[in-house]
Amino acid sequence: MQLIRISQLNISVRENADVSGDSVVAHQEKTREALLKKKAARALRLSPGNIGSLTIVRQGIDARRKPDILYVYTVDVTLKEDDAAVEKLVRRLSDPNVRIVKEEAFRFPEAASHALSDRPLVVGMGPAGLFAAYALAVHGHRPVVIERGRAAEERVRDVETFWAGGALQPSSNVQFGEGGAGTFSDGKLYTSLKDREGFFAEILKTFAAHGAAKEILYEAHPHIGTDRLVTILQSMRERMLALGADIRFETELTGLLTEDVPQGGAAEDGAAERLCRVTGIRTNRGEIAASRVILAIGHSARDTYRMLYEAGVRMEAKPFAAGFRIAHPQSVINEAMYGMAHPKQLPAAPYKLTYQTAAGRSVYSFCMCPGGYIINASSEDGRLCVNGMSYADRAGKYANSAVVVNVTPEDVRGFARSREGLAGPETEDVLAGIAFQRAIEEAACRAGGGSIPVTTFGAFRAEDALAAADIARSQDAAARQEAFRGQVSAAVLKGILPPEMEAAITEGILHWNRSIAGFAAEDALLAAAESRTSAPLRILRSAHDLQSVNVAGLYPCGEGAGYAGGIMSAAADGLRCARRAAT
Repeated sequence: MQLIRISQLNISVRENADVSGDSVVAHQEKTREALLKKKAARALRLSPGNIGSLTIVRQGIDARRKPDILYVYTVDVTLKEDDAAVEKLVRRLSDPNVRIVKEEAFRFPEAASHALSDRPLVVGMGPAGLFAAYALAVHGHRPVVIERGRAAEERVRDVETFWAGGALQPSSNVQFGEGGAGTFSDGKLYTSLKDREGFFAEILKTFAAHGAAKEILYEAHPHIGTDRLVTILQSMRERMLALGADIRFETELTGLLTEDVPQGGAAEDGAAERLCRVTGIRTNRGEIAASRVILAIGHSARDTYRMLYEAGVRMEAKPFAAGFRIAHPQSVINEAMYGMAHPKQLPAAPYKLTYQTAAGRSVYSFCMCPGGYIINASSEDGRLCVNGMSYADRAGKYANSAVVVNVTPEDVRGFARSREGLAGPETEDVLAGIAFQRAIEEAACRAGGGSIPVTTFGAFRAEDALAAADIARSQDAAARQEAFRGQVSAAVLKGILPPEMEAAITEGILHWNRSIAGFAAEDALLAAAESRTSAPLRILRSAHDLQSVNVAGLYPCGEGAGYAGGIMSAAADGLRCARRAAT
């Protein structure tokens, strides 16, 4: 049966308030579906009775004529006509918003008979490792999965204890544990990448099958929320275990087991010759044999990067960014985006901002969390980094986002070496970006005395450090519970980043005040350090078979390997690597 995709179907928030409310209520869904059927029929120049089925593909918000806000829909419909009649109708309409589509479904090779005795190994249970392991389990490959951290429910308790002032658990924190760093970053499920192979649809369907709200299947900016992610992760784990997966928590990769292979001719697509192949791994709990290892370690496994580097696994430095997080009352962002500070029928408003400074530096917002919190995301003692998080309802009083600037090789070489204890070979090789990240995290930790260092934008711009501290201190108590998760301390942020980066961020914030009134307000809150935006290096792999360019059977995967930049792209790369490893 032919699917007709119709885009640009608008429903005004004022026209039908029910559509904008809690969409799980049955009568509201029926009201919206009836409206969409009428509008779809009008676009096709048919009566609503001709439409057989209607599925929402995308729901976005058009706020260009605020406060007259529109929900904008794309839908797929079937007609009570044969395929030839449908094709004739679409040709006759000649409307760019009406077309016949063929849905691309995710495809995975069926398990071969040998797979049961040669179990693939997945290292890491962040989005990349989680979806690689899930796909392998669903298709009969019974993967072995290791994760250095703890199961989601234990991990949440560890993190909340840490935020309340308890000790940091080095292997069970915001960065490490089931679900990876994405578990504590709002669960945003959108990306600007194209989905030509059905990866993203498969990821969303999997989340929905395990308890996520079905709205994630069509919302333009879907998210799950940290509070709901935990039960979803548990459900996915239970399914994998039922399918024969072997999941081992608190099991850390400490080394690779390899064997030499005969030297061959020129490698494909310019890769180095593979002179060895993986035969297994070493862990803190013993060795595990495997000829196929999906390496989804995440961007914070700095000790693992060092081990791989020393083992000779080919890698290279890659661009990354660093900066601060900024927080504003959500009402300020709502007013700018919607024309109303407290909309009753709209979600907390997001934003996405970019700017090129006069000096040519790229400044941009990243991981924006409407109605969320700035959290202590540290994973190493003596080093402090922050991230943003929202719960499912996004009902927090503050909006926050990373405000980051690109880190240049000159920043890395000059700034990292200037910090005590960081001079030496590490600042010159492919691990130099890690040295830089650690330097600013150490500076942030010192500034906050071990707590999240916080100031105001006005204080940050002040020349007098003592005056800056006084201004920041006045904001501390009021903002502690409203905008943060974790211990907070008034601090001076100047000097945590190189001066050129701090100047670029200031310039960007002042520029964005033109489009979001109040963005550069004196009392906007700044926290440091936003240092884990992405991995500062890439573990090289062949574009042909996704294996390491010099270690056969090793599949560098996801954000930690340098091939993704968020939950969706990392999970998609996990599916991609699992599919290759299964062939």
